[in-house]
Amino acid sequence: MATLTPDTPRAPSRTAHGIACVLIGMCLFAGQDAFMKSLLLTYPIWMLIFVRSCAAVLVLVPLILILGGPHRLTTPLWRLHLLRAALFAVGFSLFYTAFPFMGLAEVTTIFFSAPLMIAVMAAVFLRETIGLHRIGALVTGFAGVLIAMNPGGDNFTWISILPLICAAFYAASQIMARQIGERESSLTVGLYTLAFTGPILLGMGYLLNSVLTFGPEFHHLRWALPPETLTDLPTLSLLGLIGMAAYILLSRGYQVADASVIAPFDYSYLPIASVMAWLLWGEVPAPTTILGMALIVASGLYIGYRELRAARPGRDAVYVAETVTVPGSPHPQKVPDDQTWP
Repeated sequence: MATLTPDTPRAPSRTAHGIACVLIGMCLFAGQDAFMKSLLLTYPIWMLIFVRSCAAVLVLVPLILILGGPHRLTTPLWRLHLLRAALFAVGFSLFYTAFPFMGLAEVTTIFFSAPLMIAVMAAVFLRETIGLHRIGALVTGFAGVLIAMNPGGDNFTWISILPLICAAFYAASQIMARQIGERESSLTVGLYTLAFTGPILLGMGYLLNSVLTFGPEFHHLRWALPPETLTDLPTLSLLGLIGMAAYILLSRGYQVADASVIAPFDYSYLPIASVMAWLLWGEVPAPTTILGMALIVASGLYIGYRELRAARPGRDAVYVAETVTVPGSPHPQKVPDDQTWP
């Protein structure tokens, strides 16, 4: 049993830990999505996401075996992992379907209605408290999403709805991560969700191509294996590794901190992705997209500022004994009677 003495150093705040994981994960996700947008000119969605699943299995299985401890290859929670993988598979297949038709900044700005959905779901299902300031900021962020979508504009099509649907599936999956996180390590969560996602996507792709015929504009949904696959294998493997690392960091963030607190930091993806799109393809977002993005980022920064200002180290500290067990372990040690666990 871990004990805390006056001389025992405290580990960094669980909230700060969660925020750092989300920020780094979002940088990696922006790089992965820029990678995906380029590769979708040649490869189908099903194959690219399956490659990420293979990379997860090849890296995480040996790592879990080496680390041991709370990390495990078998788990009684496999049904929850399977459901979470299904949410990811359906959601992000829709997300990437929109890539050839919309700019990277436009797709991702619409997707960022997810933090609002996460906060609402956290309040409903996890009983997390959402104050008036946070509600106001999240509503402002969602207004930014609507402005970016510009549903009354000439360029609005049904494709613009796909990132919004993805956001709903993503929000539900992150709420499930919060529920699973008390009983599972982040490595196990990452392994099961990513490993299940690949086969689910392959099944979806095969079934869709069995009943539908996709035209040239939807070439990225076809069931086909390009001839240059073998020569591009190192590039495809790198895509898988980047996605795996980003996913694990993001899952870890939602495991150790309140979902409604760290969700606004997902917004950091937007300026990173916009800069990448401009540098790589010369994409310049529409004025409505820029305005919507500004509202979204402003709301996220405001919530982050209030949360960090209101944080109380006595409540938010993680005991050193927990942090030195095995990296990535979400299992808290016993809290002394005169302390409260966040």
